[in-house]
Amino acid sequence: MRTLIYVRASTKEQDAKRALSDLIEFSKQYTDQYLPFEENYSGTKLNRPVLTQLLDEAQPNDILLVESVDRLSRLNQDDFDTLKQQIKSKGLRLIVADLPTTHTTITNDITGQIMNVINSMLIDLLATMARLDNDKRKERIKQGLVRSGYKPSGKSKDQEKWKLIQTLLMSKNYTKQEIASKANCAVSMVYRVQKEMVEK
Repeated sequence: MRTLIYVRASTKEQDAKRALSDLIEFSKQYTDQYLPFEENYSGTKLNRPVLTQLLDEAQPNDILLVESVDRLSRLNQDDFDTLKQQIKSKGLRLIVADLPTTHTTITNDITGQIMNVINSMLIDLLATMARLDNDKRKERIKQGLVRSGYKPSGKSKDQEKWKLIQTLLMSKNYTKQEIASKANCAVSMVYRVQKEMVEK
């Protein structure tokens, strides 16, 4: 049996290793064998490179240890159900450091079955709260930007490339595909330039 320690932060500016030393110490009550898995990736995404690697390397009866449910998931319900199924199919035991009911060994008697149900409900609830918190934070940021009068400018166009496409279009010697190839751009961009030229 090993402890697979998963630590995650959303961006590279955040420190995914922040909780690692505490989790390593925490894991020693279960086994001396531990493998740390660290990544900077959004918890709203199901397919995360390091989490996928962890699940690939997991063996039956390994422990999956996380600091809190929101480090594992800010997924929508369908994706979280998929992740839970992946964890279950690998035969992993999920332990959440800040959720004490997951710390004790679950037996096969009636008490153990009740604890399993309770843990499952608590984890589902915390995952839902993590997702809602994330949604609420995004909405607050959006509202703040609206109040500040900020308007995203969008991707600025490459003026040199734009002029090249215009020149090639005006020559009328090339197909749209040939122009796209010469300008190293998508054909859709050629059509956008042409549309702007017509509208002027």
